[in-house]
Amino acid sequence: MSENQAIAISDLMESSGVKFGTSGARGLADDMTDQICYAYTLAFLQYLLEVGDIKKADQVAIAGDFRSSTPRIMDAVGKAVSDAGCEPVNCGFIPTPAVACFAMARNIASIMVTGSHIPDDRNGIKFYKPAGEILKDDEQALCARKVHIPVGLFDHQSFPLPAEQTDAYREYVKRYLDFFPAGCLQGLKVGIYEHSSVDRDILGEVIAGLGAEIVCLGRSKAFIPVDTEAIRPEDVVLARKWSKEHGLDCLVSTDGDGDRPLVSDEHGQWLRGDVAGILCAHYLGSTHVVTPVSSNSAVEKSGWFDQVDRTRIGSPFVIAAMNTAVAEGQTNVVGYEANGGFLTATDIEMDGRTLTALPTRDAVIVPLAILMLAKSFNSTVSELLTQLPQRFTSSDRLKAFPTELSREKLAPLDGEDADGNRRAAEAILGSVFGEVLSIDNTDGVRITFNNGEVAHLRPSGNAPELRCYNEADSEDRAAEMNRLCLEILASWR
Repeated sequence: MSENQAIAISDLMESSGVKFGTSGARGLADDMTDQICYAYTLAFLQYLLEVGDIKKADQVAIAGDFRSSTPRIMDAVGKAVSDAGCEPVNCGFIPTPAVACFAMARNIASIMVTGSHIPDDRNGIKFYKPAGEILKDDEQALCARKVHIPVGLFDHQSFPLPAEQTDAYREYVKRYLDFFPAGCLQGLKVGIYEHSSVDRDILGEVIAGLGAEIVCLGRSKAFIPVDTEAIRPEDVVLARKWSKEHGLDCLVSTDGDGDRPLVSDEHGQWLRGDVAGILCAHYLGSTHVVTPVSSNSAVEKSGWFDQVDRTRIGSPFVIAAMNTAVAEGQTNVVGYEANGGFLTATDIEMDGRTLTALPTRDAVIVPLAILMLAKSFNSTVSELLTQLPQRFTSSDRLKAFPTELSREKLAPLDGEDADGNRRAAEAILGSVFGEVLSIDNTDGVRITFNNGEVAHLRPSGNAPELRCYNEADSEDRAAEMNRLCLEILASWR
């Protein structure tokens, strides 16, 4: 690159391997060089300046997770903020929803350095406009931009962020302590599986602040890639062990950046994220729910909600549908994803207290709402689950499965000929699961069989993985379906 040369972001994506996915850019940490991170951030801010979402001298909030590469990338991001004519605000190492909430309250942009649940050798940058997450139209506009990258900018000099401030942390904690009644969790014993989650201290402070006895477990200095949609076998074992050993009413945790929750019952059995979302929405009195096509159908079968909208998988699609509902005058609009992340499009009012809208994935609200709902039923968490229609889901993924190969293999099931799609699906899975009733191609291939069971196959949107979701009338059957599906899909390699 020569000095003052305009470089296209689309070209950088191809040459670096750092690509835009849900809410931002992701790639191998080694590929996310200071120059690349600087370029993407500069493109984001110049785009916001051009469309008038921000102006020169505005503050931009910056935060990050506990990955080893995060501090370096945060510094590069901060340099881009300064060079764009804005003021970087160092919010430190806090959850994605915490920095987003802080920024939206001030009508400023924010940037979170995180790879979420993926391994430590990868990282990412999530971009937030003053109104919230960037959506698909914004992503396309960013990819089409050109920026100038000064030659050798980071060769001999570092650009550390200003001193960390704690306002974002404190305001996020206060958000929940103010909304829920004082002492409402008194009498409960809750385990906090801390691992390397950037939410670990906040979870403990909020839950203890509401009166529960907490037990802090499993804190790690090394980054642990906890994926709430594909829970590690060791985390299944740990949850059961800790629950029995400490007599817990519930065990809670999150993924790396604190926007996807893990919640267990009193036996250490992790709840599915989409089931947790149903319970959270019910406690909050929601009437209009938005959730991706992959989520458990118990949300409709429960009869708890006036309207349920289904979308493609990914928070931008959930947010877009929530925005549409709000624009149409709907109230009590919330959303959730199968990973458990919960979004509120409108303010929630309960007993004279207000939880302001936070239209991005949040993890803290979910365990609090579930524990409060259980208390309202005078039940344990496991007993609470019996209030739902008995539909069970199981999901997992094949790693190192190229996206191009996934699309090639699923193409015969995703054509315009519905009968042809069904025949193709039966050729792959019919011998194991029977005749195909219908196929939904909203996102990937969601196959419903005549007996009501479901197999949903979908390439991951942010990693070389092929995901498989299954739904059945029993937990054992859903897990067995998932195992059989993955065995069949593995033969595609």
